[in-house]
Amino acid sequence: MPDPTTSATYREITSQPRIWRELAEILDAGAEADAAFLAPLLARPDLRIVLTGAGTSAFVGEIAAPALARATRRRVEAVPTTDIVSNPREAFAQDVPTLLVSFARSGNSPESVVAADLADQLLTEPFHLVLTCAADGELALARSGRDGSHVVLMPADANDTGFAMTSSFTSMLLSCLILLGGESTAVLGRLAAAADTVLATRVADVARLVAKDPARLVYLGSGPLRGLAHEAGLKFLELTAGARVSFFESALGFRHGPKAVVDEHTQVVVFVSSDPYTRRYDLDIVAELRAGIGADNVLVLAGSPVEVDGAWVLPDLDDVPDAFVAAVHILIPQLLGAYTSAALGKHVDNPFPSGDVNRVVQGVVIHPLRVPADRA
Repeated sequence: MPDPTTSATYREITSQPRIWRELAEILDAGAEADAAFLAPLLARPDLRIVLTGAGTSAFVGEIAAPALARATRRRVEAVPTTDIVSNPREAFAQDVPTLLVSFARSGNSPESVVAADLADQLLTEPFHLVLTCAADGELALARSGRDGSHVVLMPADANDTGFAMTSSFTSMLLSCLILLGGESTAVLGRLAAAADTVLATRVADVARLVAKDPARLVYLGSGPLRGLAHEAGLKFLELTAGARVSFFESALGFRHGPKAVVDEHTQVVVFVSSDPYTRRYDLDIVAELRAGIGADNVLVLAGSPVEVDGAWVLPDLDDVPDAFVAAVHILIPQLLGAYTSAALGKHVDNPFPSGDVNRVVQGVVIHPLRVPADRA
């Protein structure tokens, strides 16, 4: 079996606490320029904020959107670039002032640049915030220095070299939450400290979980943590090259049919919300599933103390919103994916050596949109 700890992916997973501390320095240094661009936009009550990306980058938006809607009291939606490019008139059906927040590890995916261009074509007042890990990527180069656009670069090491997005994902998520939500960068130090604890204490537990060799892995979460469950499921599917099945849902939505995926060979991971109201629903599904398939098959991850036997609770994050805590929680699914990949004999950094699936998506044909003729 390959040793997952020798992979670039493992190094990138475990480097995240350091990278978040570097991110705090970057955001502090750029605070004046960032505020000069964003503050006038966020002051507009008619502003629509669209969070966009493809794959893992899209799931950044799924986590951040509900949290930012609550923090900004603005209309915030997560719309993947893949949906914008294929259905631009639906994505931009209302011609209102719109801030398109684009997440991109490399910025070289075909949809990244086109989605931003379509916003310019279809909207009277489009604005662009680009959060990316590559200064030389097509998206960063296309938007740098343009009126109505602002590019924020992540720490250099956040530009993952492995197939799976790990530190790039968490860096873009945290920068978005801070830039748009108004949270102090001090939270990044707390998250990094919690992540250090996870990496120091839970790697062996993850290895033991992988040794059970579950045939299916299910991730559940509510609110922002549903987006986290989506990303967690994809990480497992990507790193195992589809050799193991993964699934995601919300705590309440799981009962409406998807629960049929559960059997005695299923491992369920429930991200329990720190919101006192929301967590009631999370704990209900935990109790129900543990009664059905046993406590060992239902792992609980929580950002604040919870009365569940065997729960993995993060330290000193009781008052931190779920969307931020998600960046620490994802370490466990990332490690689960890497260790399972190695256990299956896969190349952790390149689970698809045949090139069937690529680090930067290929094969996309962009069809031109006729504007303004089609606009009517």
